[in-house]
Amino acid sequence: MAQLLVRNIEETVNRRLRERAARHGKSMEEEARDVLRAAVALEPGQPERLGSAIAARFAGVGLTESMWPEWEAELSRRIGR
Repeated sequence: MAQLLVRNIEETVNRRLRERAARHGKSMEEEARDVLRAAVALEPGQPERLGSAIAARFAGVGLTESMWPEWEAELSRRIGR
């Protein structure tokens, strides 16, 4: 995984991130990752991808098995995994 170092963060931003992390029961680092993920998940003017929309819609349902094992096997074969 990549790393990112952000310098010169305003104290108010730092404090609010720390408070937000505490409310969510997370470390500041994990909270910052979540904030960044959300910020780039769907940029204005970009169409939402169908697969991502479906996955988001049914996240947390509790599926424990793959719905498309054949597709995953083919994808793994094509990308060399």
